[in-house]
Amino acid sequence: QVVLVESGGGLVQAEASLRLSCAASGRTFSRNAMGWFRQPPGKEREFVAARSGTGGVTSYKDSVKGRFTISRDNAKNTMYLEMNNLKPEDTAVYYCAARRNYDFPSNKRADYDYWGQGTQVTVSS
Repeated sequence: QVVLVESGGGLVQAEASLRLSCAASGRTFSRNAMGWFRQPPGKEREFVAARSGTGGVTSYKDSVKGRFTISRDNAKNTMYLEMNNLKPEDTAVYYCAARRNYDFPSNKRADYDYWGQGTQVTVSS
């Protein structure tokens, strides 16, 4: 059984930093893309960032480019999202996701097969 568990969320002030982690178990994702999505209050879940398992190919939502960095430690089967200069509009539940069979870092929710339960990030102004 595949399980993804996010951690690292919290309440911070604007311009602060947070580091989210996503630990995977049940299978290895070293050759599969993984990504981060978020769901702001009252809105649809949206893409944030993704990274391939091999080659380090990344993709980012435009509004987080230059502030967020996605990384992976395949030896630990873990993915991270370093978030700097946080803004109130980054407030959301953040979810990690993984693809079952493909390594392309897609920005589409439907391309991801496994999902975590989410971790809340709240940024106050």
